[in-house]
Amino acid sequence: MGAVDEVAACERRFRRAGLPLLIEDYSARDDVFTRAVPLLGLVFAGEVLGAVDLKWSFLANIAAAVGGVAILLGTLALVNRAAGRPTLARPDRVGRVELAAFVVVPAVLPLAFGFQPVSAAVTAAGNAALLAVIYGVVGYALPSIVRWAAARLLAQLAASLALLSRALPLLLLFAVLLLFTTEMWQVFASVSRAALAAIAVLLVVFGAVFLAARLPREVERLEREAGAGGPPLTTRQRRNVGLVLFVSHGLQTLVVVVAVAIFFTAFGVLAITPKVRDTWTGTGMHHVIFSVRLLGERMELSEELLRVAGAIAAFSGLYYAIAVLTDSAYREEFLDEITAELRAVFADRLRYLELLRQRRGATPQSP
Repeated sequence: MGAVDEVAACERRFRRAGLPLLIEDYSARDDVFTRAVPLLGLVFAGEVLGAVDLKWSFLANIAAAVGGVAILLGTLALVNRAAGRPTLARPDRVGRVELAAFVVVPAVLPLAFGFQPVSAAVTAAGNAALLAVIYGVVGYALPSIVRWAAARLLAQLAASLALLSRALPLLLLFAVLLLFTTEMWQVFASVSRAALAAIAVLLVVFGAVFLAARLPREVERLEREAGAGGPPLTTRQRRNVGLVLFVSHGLQTLVVVVAVAIFFTAFGVLAITPKVRDTWTGTGMHHVIFSVRLLGERMELSEELLRVAGAIAAFSGLYYAIAVLTDSAYREEFLDEITAELRAVFADRLRYLELLRQRRGATPQSP
């Protein structure tokens, strides 16, 4: 294999591992937003509807739409001419000017046609948010990270169960006490679904913030152990490695949450009778999903049981997520497999950088 082919092969492996920022000269202009030009163009064209107003007549809206198209095409022509491209060509490189036009120009349409400041602000904020999502998903190869972690889901499941078995005595005591607590049933049986969703989001955000605060030191440790003697990672590359750890840990935590929820749902169906459930919830109202008579008892799966089992699973997942990165024994087991995987990636990086140095050294210098 030639040096050029080997460099390309290394870059493909970096992308498959969810670490595209290990590629030298990786830039948002060439490697992120330029690849998203079809999507950006579709959104840009669709936002001509920002010029219309449902309160106007049909002909007035047609005229506004034509005016909006003229503004968008005029902006495209100006940006292309400034970049030396044909007037209405699709941009082959997306830089700051093109990104600024994508955010600002569609937001001008609601202001120019009918002075709709709220619509203009929402359009600008939406376009800026879209660019941020594209940068996060494409720039950090989030689909590749998820695919990389999912391909190792069985190994992660084994690691999760091993770690969970070590934490099981305390976690089981904590969870069982919650299941047989009257206040737990009263709170989660009566809270609205919107509030329940807000509680779930709060727990996820808290866990994510904790992980985000802890992961930088784990990335540094990982770089020392698996860096293969290569040059230090840049800040962006460390963020990329941190995202790989974040997604991997998130999948493990999700496995734990699902397993705990299933266990306590089944346990609740067998152990908690409808009479006991109604006594704990304090109301005669309940939502039964299915009911069956078994072993001489009426066993019911109710929405209240699902709520309580889900809450216990969520708290257990939060406990697990924190314990893995605060307890040294858990942390070692969690990072062992990922360290072995990334050691191979860092070895590829060392070879990749050496090939780049050789290729640049062989390039004739300009007189």
